[in-house]
Amino acid sequence: MKKPLLLVFFVLLLDQALKFYIKLTMTIGQEIPVTNWFIIHFTENNGMAFGLEFAGEWGKLALSIFRILAVIVILVYLVLLTRKKTSFGAIFGLSMILAGAIGNIIDSAFYGLLFSSSSYHNVASFLPEAGGYAGFLHGKVVDMFYFPILILNQAEAPAWIPNFIFGNDGYFIFFRPVFNIADAAITIGVLWLLLFERKFLKGH
Repeated sequence: MKKPLLLVFFVLLLDQALKFYIKLTMTIGQEIPVTNWFIIHFTENNGMAFGLEFAGEWGKLALSIFRILAVIVILVYLVLLTRKKTSFGAIFGLSMILAGAIGNIIDSAFYGLLFSSSSYHNVASFLPEAGGYAGFLHGKVVDMFYFPILILNQAEAPAWIPNFIFGNDGYFIFFRPVFNIADAAITIGVLWLLLFERKFLKGH
């Protein structure tokens, strides 16, 4: 069980270190261009991976509780699999999913208590005297990776391209969602299992 735990710890360390740095140095919406198609863009969301959301405070609370239960189930399952000496590939995929889930739970559970609110004009502070911006399990998830690889302006696009693919701003952007290391870990874990561990999935 040591290797899966080390992997989970390493992913969490990277995820939380970057989130802390972004939260304490950038304002909401601030961008740092790395290349033309890779931008560090600070945003926060109330919900799931890649900026998806459940409506309202009750939705967010339900999502946070579901995440915690899912993490417990995955952790117990991982322990059982390591005792059965399951293939490292399956353990790797599940460990990445576990790490990503825990990473976003930390944001939801504790960031509202630890930080002041980020805004378009002010950088958040850590452990503010007035208290955090939200209660337990009501914090926002920090996102920062933005990859606008392809951008189409609706006004300049060919007529045969359907209008529904364009956003309210009149642009089609691939890839529009902003995400974090935890989201990427979940995605890598799921894709790894689907692509390389089909025998494991069929057996479970």
